[in-house]
Amino acid sequence: MAIDDKAEHKTQDLGGRAKEAAGSLTGNDDLKNEGRADQTEAKAKSAGDKVKDAVSDIKDAFKK
Repeated sequence: MAIDDKAEHKTQDLGGRAKEAAGSLTGNDDLKNEGRADQTEAKAKSAGDKVKDAVSDIKDAFKK
């Protein structure tokens, strides 16, 4: 996985945490839920990238 992807996913996760916190502080459930959704999306993307990396590693192992 590219470093850029990791940074993008981490940024999205942190942004989601900030939105969730802001929503909690202001009582804005929509903002809070949007933050949770951003975090979930970032984690799903990271998990997908980890699977791609694992498959790539397995392919490389069989090429040797």
